[in-house]
Amino acid sequence: MKTRIAASVATGVVLIGLLAWPLAAPPEPFGTVSLPAGTISATGAVIVAVLAFLAGFIAYFVSWPYGREIGILAAPAGLGIWAVRSGSMVNLIRRTAAANQSALFAALKWEPLFWLAIVAAGFAGVLAAQRISRKHNPDKNKKISNPKSNMHLNVIIALAASVLIAQFGITVFAQNVRVFDEKLGSVLAQPAVAQIVYAVFVSFGIAAFVAKKFLNVSYIWPTIAGAFVTAFAIITYGKEDIIQYLNSRWPAVFFSHAVISILPIQMVAFGTLGSIAGYWMAIRYNYWRKHA
Repeated sequence: MKTRIAASVATGVVLIGLLAWPLAAPPEPFGTVSLPAGTISATGAVIVAVLAFLAGFIAYFVSWPYGREIGILAAPAGLGIWAVRSGSMVNLIRRTAAANQSALFAALKWEPLFWLAIVAAGFAGVLAAQRISRKHNPDKNKKISNPKSNMHLNVIIALAASVLIAQFGITVFAQNVRVFDEKLGSVLAQPAVAQIVYAVFVSFGIAAFVAKKFLNVSYIWPTIAGAFVTAFAIITYGKEDIIQYLNSRWPAVFFSHAVISILPIQMVAFGTLGSIAGYWMAIRYNYWRKHA
C-alpha cells in the first residue's frame, strides 16, 4: 500500500510539480505562484489542467487495484511541489501591492477556486480511468446506494464545520513570532513554509476526520471548504481599515491573522492532502473501535 501511495504521489510530482513548473515559475527570485502575480497564463492553466487529468488517469493504474482511493493524491501532490517552491505571501505583497494591499487581497479571495479546479481535473482523470477499468470488470460496476435522507444537510454542516475547524487549527498550528497589539490583540510574523505545510495539512486532516466520524461524508467537502477558509479570513481580517492600521504600525512581515499569511495554492494543495488523510484515519479509527 505504501508503494502504491508513493507511486501515485510520484506521478503528480513528475507531471505537474516538475515538468509543468516552467508554466508557473516566477520570473524573479522569491516570486510567488499566484494569479495576481501573473505567473501562469490562460494557456498555461489549460495545459496544467490537462496534465492534472493525465496524472490522475495514470495514478489510477499505477496504484491498482486501489486506484480510486489512491490516484486522487496525484494532482494535489504536484501542486504541493509548486506551493513549496513558491515565495511567501510577504514576497507577493512586496512585489505586487505594497501600496494597495486591499486590491491584492480582493484578487486572492477566490483564487483557491482556480486551484480546486486543477485538483478536480485530477479527480476527473481518476474517474475516467475507473470507468474504463469497469468496462473490463463488469462485476465492479455495482452502485452502492446511500439510504440516508439527510445527506444534503450533513454536507452543508460538513462544509461549515470544516471552515471553522480549519480556520481554528491554522490559527493554532501556523506559528511564528507573535507580538501583542492593543487594537488587534496580536500580530503574527510570516510563518515558514514548513510550518504552513504542517498547519494546513493537520487542520484539514482534523476537519475531514470529524466530518467522516460524525457526519459520514466524503473528504470532498473538507477539500472544497479550503476555498472558503481563505475567503472568510480575508473578509474578516483583511478589511481595508485593518490593513491600513497594520501597515502604519508594523512591518510588512506581520499579519492580522495566520490564514492571511498562506497562499491559496498552499491552502488548496495541502488542504486536499490533509482532507484525504483525515478521511482515511476516521475509517481506520471506526474499524479499530468495531473490531478491537
